[in-house]
Amino acid sequence: MTRAAVIGAGSWGTALADLLARNGVETILWAYEADVAEAINHRHENPTYFADRPLDARLRSTSDLGAAVCEADLVCAVTPSHVARGVLSAASAAIRPGTVLVSATKGIEPASWAFMHQVAEETVPHATFVALSGPSFAAEVHERQPTAVVAASHDREAATRAQELFASPRFRVYTQEDVIGVEVCGALKNVMAIAAGVLDGLGMGHNPRAALLTRGLAEISRLGQAMGADPHTFAGLAGMGDLILTCTGGLSRNRALGIELAKGVTLEEHRASVRTVAEGVNAAEGAIAIAAAHRVELPITEQVRRILFDGADPATCIHSLMERDLKAELWT
Repeated sequence: MTRAAVIGAGSWGTALADLLARNGVETILWAYEADVAEAINHRHENPTYFADRPLDARLRSTSDLGAAVCEADLVCAVTPSHVARGVLSAASAAIRPGTVLVSATKGIEPASWAFMHQVAEETVPHATFVALSGPSFAAEVHERQPTAVVAASHDREAATRAQELFASPRFRVYTQEDVIGVEVCGALKNVMAIAAGVLDGLGMGHNPRAALLTRGLAEISRLGQAMGADPHTFAGLAGMGDLILTCTGGLSRNRALGIELAKGVTLEEHRASVRTVAEGVNAAEGAIAIAAAHRVELPITEQVRRILFDGADPATCIHSLMERDLKAELWT
């Protein structure tokens, strides 16, 4: 029987582990907190990060990282980007060569500004990397609402294996090979969701949201293509699909942060009041650094960065975007 380990018992990691267990895959979920692992094993629930959502009784959990991954054929990493390197480094020796390593983290590592496939290459080089991404709120996956995502890898067999294990009648998985494009989309759509939350928090309407989605996608695509991504990726599930969901959905953490920022709450105040991580914060800073290296302009991302880290006034930042030099959208 195939064995899977999911690293990270936040809401998304718990939902994916539950999905695998429901698919009949022998699954163990690693939780940093021992009490979370105990609750999953004995009460079939994660009261800390996934409250009031019963989990498949076959799902097991442990707070022993090595024990979780040592016999797994597939390891799914769902940790926040800022701890991914430390957790994968700690797990590396116990992960067997050739193991399929699926990353469901949508972010950029602070300081190094590395994407998750780069972190994995440096920490678990003996595993085969797959990026799992697309429009998917954890709660709706658990509720078995129809969801479609992509599994991207340079190794077709690894992508297909991830597709087979995660796919269900309510969770459709497509495969593709554009790892960098999928990861750029996953990280930067969170930045755009913060911007969308700012618009909503300021009481703005449909026109500005449509402009944000369109120009935001152009910005994501511009950076991704400069890094070698396939242009088609940005019109797919990992691109436009996830951008629409995260910028408009009420369950989006990043959009919720943007709403608070528009109301005058600082980043530090927001972080002190919530347990969950808004990946768009690190991604905004990281994307600007990466874009500078590739000589790419990211005007929306830059304004989000200014709101987050410089205390810039959100309304003033919107005016700054609208008053930029006039340009052509397309011209042949």
